[in-house]
Amino acid sequence: MNNRFPEGFLWGAAASGPQLEGAGSKYGKGKTVWDYWFKTEPEKFYQQIGPETTSNFYEQYKEDIESMKEIGFNSFRTSISWARLLPDGKTINPEAVSFYRDVFSRLRNNGVKPITNLYHFDMPYRLHLKGGWENRDTVEEFAHYAKVAFETFGDLVDTWVTFNEPIVPVEMGYLNDKHLPAVYDMGRATQAAYFTLLAHVKAVRAFRESEQTGGIGIILNLTPSYPKSDQEEDREAAKWADIFFNRSFLDPVVLGKYPEEITEFLERESISVLYTEEEIALIKENTVDFLGVNYYQPRRVQRGDKKAGVGLDKYFQSYQWLEARINPHRGWEIYEKGLYDIALNIRDNYRNIPWYVAENGIGVEGEEAFLDEFGEVQDDYRITFMEDHLRWLLKGIGEGSNCYGYHVWTFLDNWSWLNEYKNRYGLLRLDLETQARRKKKSAYWFKQVAETNQLPQSGE
Repeated sequence: MNNRFPEGFLWGAAASGPQLEGAGSKYGKGKTVWDYWFKTEPEKFYQQIGPETTSNFYEQYKEDIESMKEIGFNSFRTSISWARLLPDGKTINPEAVSFYRDVFSRLRNNGVKPITNLYHFDMPYRLHLKGGWENRDTVEEFAHYAKVAFETFGDLVDTWVTFNEPIVPVEMGYLNDKHLPAVYDMGRATQAAYFTLLAHVKAVRAFRESEQTGGIGIILNLTPSYPKSDQEEDREAAKWADIFFNRSFLDPVVLGKYPEEITEFLERESISVLYTEEEIALIKENTVDFLGVNYYQPRRVQRGDKKAGVGLDKYFQSYQWLEARINPHRGWEIYEKGLYDIALNIRDNYRNIPWYVAENGIGVEGEEAFLDEFGEVQDDYRITFMEDHLRWLLKGIGEGSNCYGYHVWTFLDNWSWLNEYKNRYGLLRLDLETQARRKKKSAYWFKQVAETNQLPQSGE
């Protein structure tokens, strides 16, 4: 099997402003929903660690960027904080401009291509008070924010992302209690999802109108849905899971239209969505240049419960595949072939759009148990996880899928929403008391792969 990746393949990691930067209330930054939630209900956070300091990238980014270069990165994706750049929605924060411009400049000077995301779950609190993604005004505010970002940083950044995993705030905020507003309401969820898509589309239009070089895309967490059996009801369940959690964003951003089944779903559930025909035309006209794909686990589904009153259980239910290998720390199934299946799906059904793996990684609790006598984490499990996924990715590329990069989640152990530092994902270990960084064994493995642009032969 060919172990080499295509010429110019992107190697690096993904991160986000709210999970990495810190300086949560400093340097002119406005308040986000996470700042508010931690202040009012810190008991909901696993370790009672808030978003104020996180991984201190704001203060240590110069050294961190040097470390990225040292371990072979040629690219790095992070996000701008909307609340930092435009604290009141109108006035540009000069301290934010100075910080981000220096970050992007240093990345470029070190041979690391910046890929810059506009939104990673960090809704400005002032907009949350007005309804967040349920409010059409938020769409216009986001379009303005995007325009400001393109104008302010476009000379340093040519690859932009509108949203990371837009389905997650919808699922976790309106069908769960893991994000604010923490309610269960299918109608509100649907409206929030539509306005999120519309915000994405208007940002794409703003990018095109800015006449900047480069491209703009979106990052979706794609979870292939596998039916429990070949029986019709199980296959129907997998179809609906795919529509809700993959195609609801994937189809409109790449193909310019919603799946027909979405209309059927809205009629069945008596859900009305505020939209205009002009907006539907806008969706059709502003598809993405590329796609980022986050892949961690598959979705195993079986027939729905037709007696279920509200929610998605009537369409599908999850089940535990008996042959599954589970990461016990996160509870997620490890299924490397899912990345290959995604590659072929994009090739066959989404015009073989250029795409890259925007996140892939494994979180482990208690990594200090794997410290050797020299203080280095011997994370062979992370190396195995990456290598196994990359071998399936290579197979997909070899069969014609247009994948051009692989980013691990993440560069440095970072803050993970309500779980904070319970599970560690980084190639570098973070000491929470001193904020010191230390490369793990996986960082050296990643460096070898990135610099040779190939996987080691078996046994190396």
